[in-house]
Amino acid sequence: MHQQHLLFDLDGTLTDPREGITRSVQHALAQLGIDEPDLQLLEPFIGPPLLQGFMQFYGFDEATAWRAVAFYRERFKSIGLYENRLFEGTLPLLEYLGRQGRTLYIATSKPTVFALEIARHFGFASCFKRIYGSELDGTRSHKDQLIAHLLAEEDLDPADCLMIGDRKHDLLGARANNLACVAVGYGFGSREELLAEAPTYHFSTQAELHQAFL
Repeated sequence: MHQQHLLFDLDGTLTDPREGITRSVQHALAQLGIDEPDLQLLEPFIGPPLLQGFMQFYGFDEATAWRAVAFYRERFKSIGLYENRLFEGTLPLLEYLGRQGRTLYIATSKPTVFALEIARHFGFASCFKRIYGSELDGTRSHKDQLIAHLLAEEDLDPADCLMIGDRKHDLLGARANNLACVAVGYGFGSREELLAEAPTYHFSTQAELHQAFL
């Protein structure tokens, strides 16, 4: 994998945000009169845009979904952000890629303001040239739009870029912008979901991903 510019998804690729996201979704649903005690059932919310998640998984119309997003953010911005953890090999991998002279970016559907705070709090912000996320109003929450924006802002050649993520949205966004892509199997996308999108590379573990860059 020779590409100079590496675009990393955040949730499920660099960190395990399971507790913070699912508990914040649970909180939002409770505010709308829906009791969901099983946090595992809320894990599909990890990865795709949040607004679409509420509409897809709970059948909300757009107005109700935006209410759910607001309730979610009430909890997430003060508590859920920090109910997160770096995958064990994340920091060594990022530091190694930096020593190789590669340029690293984060490309996440999460609002930029939240992604910046997570990277700062967990100590990996300095590994990245810039962190790209969506706006709070939903602008650039879809990966194809986000990656296109990143490429334009940084004036990058897609042929020299590689997208790395754990959900089909990362792979679809990469394909829409003519980027090679890596699917990682240690996050929240199933093997079936990822392989169905025919990624350029697939690695089951972070150790395998690291080894591929050696």
